[in-house]
Amino acid sequence: MAQTVVPAAPPALPRPDSGAGGRRTGSEFAPLLRVAKSQGLLEQRTGWYARTMIVNAVFLAATVTGMVLLGNTWWTLLLAPVLAVLSARTAFIGHDAGHAQITGDRRKSRLIGLIHGNLLLGMSYAWWNDKHNRHHANPNHVDKDPDVAADVLVFTSRQAAVRDGLRRWLTRHQAWLFFPLTLLEGIALKVYGFQDLRRQSPRERLVEGTLLALHVIGYLTLLFTVLTPGKAVLFAVLHQALFGLHLGLAFAPNHKGMEMPDPDGERWGHLRRQVLTSRNIRGNAITDWFLGGLNYQIEHHLFPSMPRPHLTLVRPLVRAHCRDLGVPYTETGLVDSYRQALHHLHAVGEPLRQA
Repeated sequence: MAQTVVPAAPPALPRPDSGAGGRRTGSEFAPLLRVAKSQGLLEQRTGWYARTMIVNAVFLAATVTGMVLLGNTWWTLLLAPVLAVLSARTAFIGHDAGHAQITGDRRKSRLIGLIHGNLLLGMSYAWWNDKHNRHHANPNHVDKDPDVAADVLVFTSRQAAVRDGLRRWLTRHQAWLFFPLTLLEGIALKVYGFQDLRRQSPRERLVEGTLLALHVIGYLTLLFTVLTPGKAVLFAVLHQALFGLHLGLAFAPNHKGMEMPDPDGERWGHLRRQVLTSRNIRGNAITDWFLGGLNYQIEHHLFPSMPRPHLTLVRPLVRAHCRDLGVPYTETGLVDSYRQALHHLHAVGEPLRQA
């Protein structure tokens, strides 16, 4: 199924003022922001998030308790996929805390992020926040967005042209390797967090490093106390691989294959910078849950501090406003989103396969 520009018919938003010759002046985003504020869509949903965190904590505790009660048996390994899904839920909470969706208090947001990121996942909240905020400021910008910097994967033909050795081989086959590589993402996120400690201030390093160490100690103690070494290693491999895959499935469709701003070209305003580089996934209750609300990627990028349950409510307003402005609003199905993302990665590697 191809991507579509979706029609909608919610209440009309005020149009930006027109100057000489009918050319619009002023911010294209401002009218949308005013309406979202007037409808209370930027207000906190403290109760919703409190329930979400409590339910997640209860299921995490139940899973750990189940591991202890089952003990050293192969049946315990069946809880690894369950723990992977709950780890992804935990990551979504940490993500929302970093965007001040849960509370406007920076200290409380950081505490929630440290608990759900560093302590429960072994993933640095400070590292993630720094990287993710730079991504939000300039999505898909090859010089400013760390998510499209040339690394294991590349996203432009210019990046592909300078690859050599093993990286050249990876680029040739990166579309086929993308999802297998996400199996390593759970471990990679932990490694990046420990590496980032060198960048942090001494005080931040002490807090972040202590919580990361406590996670590693607690995780390994649980596994090697409950299971024999062989089963413990296998449990960890399954858990971390499926956790990485889940995150990959959630983040892969968001921007890959979408517009990439020309560093030397026209400077886009906030609305076009976020809408043209983002892709929505048509949602239902299951999709919204599985993707942690990130399937409303356009709305999330326009309103990063908007609570997750409000993204679906603001979506009709955004679609109508984009239609009014003539700005393409890209929305597609889940499977087709992966097809589009992988097609882009495949096309980037095409010149190297022909060389």
